[in-house]
Amino acid sequence: MRVPFLDLTAQYESIKEDIDQAIAAVIAENAFVRGRFVQEFEASYAEQYGIKHCIGVANGTDALFIVLKMLGIGPGDEVITAANSWISSSEVITLAGATPVFVDIEEDYYNLDTARLEAKITDRTRAIIPVHLYGQPAAIDTVMAIADNHGLAVLEDCAQAHFSTLAGERVGTFGNAATFSFYPGKNLGAYGDAGCIVTNDDALAAAVRSFANHGSNPEDKHQHIQEGINSRLDGIQAAILSAKLPHIQEWNQRRAHWGARYTELLADVEEVVTPGIRPGATHVFHIYCVRVPQREALQAFLADRGISTGIHYPTALPFLDAYEYLAPTEADFPVAARFQDEILSLPMFPELTDEQVVHVASSIREFYAPGS
Repeated sequence: MRVPFLDLTAQYESIKEDIDQAIAAVIAENAFVRGRFVQEFEASYAEQYGIKHCIGVANGTDALFIVLKMLGIGPGDEVITAANSWISSSEVITLAGATPVFVDIEEDYYNLDTARLEAKITDRTRAIIPVHLYGQPAAIDTVMAIADNHGLAVLEDCAQAHFSTLAGERVGTFGNAATFSFYPGKNLGAYGDAGCIVTNDDALAAAVRSFANHGSNPEDKHQHIQEGINSRLDGIQAAILSAKLPHIQEWNQRRAHWGARYTELLADVEEVVTPGIRPGATHVFHIYCVRVPQREALQAFLADRGISTGIHYPTALPFLDAYEYLAPTEADFPVAARFQDEILSLPMFPELTDEQVVHVASSIREFYAPGS
């Protein structure tokens, strides 16, 4: 049986008519850059998310960078983020002119370990970027308490956690601002690069909207109130996202169902550590990540049985060549250092079938206990 890691074609087929009509409407109106389709998506996403402002941009990385710039982050500043994430979470800090400072991750939930956070704060620290990794909320309530105590800005990286919640509040609504990626494989994905910034801060919203559009005055695109960049959500991606948005809650629920099913089926496989869910949180399982011994051998075994897997991420951020200048050691990040050799991402998408999930779990069981 073949079990792909992700099946975007299955999702497309389930809403094909809506997607095709959305794309055709943009073409018919020649509304390829900015325009009503972008405005409609921004308004719908903000309304459904329960936040005042949504600003569409070209991708999730740009979204992070733009917010940092508009928060005034620059040379001489430090910004703290988690040791396990995609490089977008840290490279934007350097691109803004600041220095990234990494914090080790939690043993149970893979997110920034708030018990280690305050020790990383110095008189140069200006902001914290907690990452809601894999669809699991970080301990954002604790992050906010620490940030408020030290007068720091908080920028939530929600690239993998669309509509996830902690204590009934959606991630992305706690900090000064939050960013989302709509990369095709995300829980809410476009058909190319796309992203957005959300915030309840009127002044920050105006600043990021201007900066993302060459620093333009919103009343006159030929007048520029600042120098900016070109990072705009295009009309086709916005229309596709609008067609998908009504389905996101159902898709997230399916992901949570398959996450629970994996956990149930693997509960008695001693070698496999299944993901925990933070108390009071909803995990939307962008990634279903387990920890296992003999990872590469297991991956090969699963591939022979038609099962695709991934690793998110094979090298923790501090140990990338890009950050060699920071002179990190494994003793500085013991959990991230250990987990990078153990983590394995199993197939996860809403259109999975029970037969496929059982095949994955049974194959893992067979690897660790042949003939059982």
